[in-house]
Amino acid sequence: MELIEFLKEKNDFVSGQEIADAMHISRNAIWKQIEHLRKEGIEIEAVTGRGYRIVNTSDAFGEKSIRSLLHTKWLGRELLFFDEIDSTNDELKRRADKGAEEGLVAVADIQSKGKGRRGRAWETPAGVNIAMSYLLRPGLAPDIAPMMTLIMAIAAAKGIREVSSLDVGIKWPNDIVVNGRKLVGILTEMTAEPDYIHEVIVGTGINVNTESFPEEIKATATSMRIEGGKKYSRSKVVAAVTDAFETYYEIFCATGDLSALRPDYNAACVNVGAGVRVLDPKGEYDGMAKGIDNKGELIVIKEDGSETRVYAGEVSVRGIYGYV
Repeated sequence: MELIEFLKEKNDFVSGQEIADAMHISRNAIWKQIEHLRKEGIEIEAVTGRGYRIVNTSDAFGEKSIRSLLHTKWLGRELLFFDEIDSTNDELKRRADKGAEEGLVAVADIQSKGKGRRGRAWETPAGVNIAMSYLLRPGLAPDIAPMMTLIMAIAAAKGIREVSSLDVGIKWPNDIVVNGRKLVGILTEMTAEPDYIHEVIVGTGINVNTESFPEEIKATATSMRIEGGKKYSRSKVVAAVTDAFETYYEIFCATGDLSALRPDYNAACVNVGAGVRVLDPKGEYDGMAKGIDNKGELIVIKEDGSETRVYAGEVSVRGIYGYV
């Protein structure tokens, strides 16, 4: 058991000797762990003659605080935390090249070279947001990779709702939105041969405690703090989203498609039953979205009544009157 879990379980002052006896570590080792937890943002009170107790974990963000909240079987059991990194996706690519196993998770406070779709920058400044990536080796054909993005979208929506109770939705295929503005960005990258996936890396950026955005994106971007009116624990968000993703991913691997997850996705998708404009290079058209099929393609009823399926890799979709 980790020291943070031990202290949280006791929920009161615990003497250094009791900790040492229970965890079979020295008093000096206890002090070093206490200092490490404090650096993660965990507020720990130390009183001579009484010992230690956790006062507040709301601002905690680090490996131990995240790990203490996870309920996964394999995803995130090996977890890397970085105060600053170029890109969590790139770090997992480097680790994958050296043989890292499925389930490795990288989380960062600051991400200096994060990117979104089509190479757009995704900023992760200090102390407010989440940048994280999962390393996956699904053992399926390469054409399933785009579906992983939709699985991440369902998981992100579920985890954020659990932590915040915000009315979170999915703008097809993988933007997480609240009140018509984007809260989460997801980028899935794959290394594969024609018939075999070496690895899939799913990267996610979540705007948690940002209080304002630059002029050029503030009309379309938002954060949990802006929408909920309060600060949220980033460690709780990481854990809740990761718990949800493991569950959905196992279902997906068992079926090989999104058939079992369609109800959950369509229930969260803000496009379902709404008018959409399909921005196809071959010609834009309007229609009504019905939801996704088993491959994650969006089913659209065109104005002439015909049905078509939209593949995210080829075209994009927005609301007829705006972003959503």
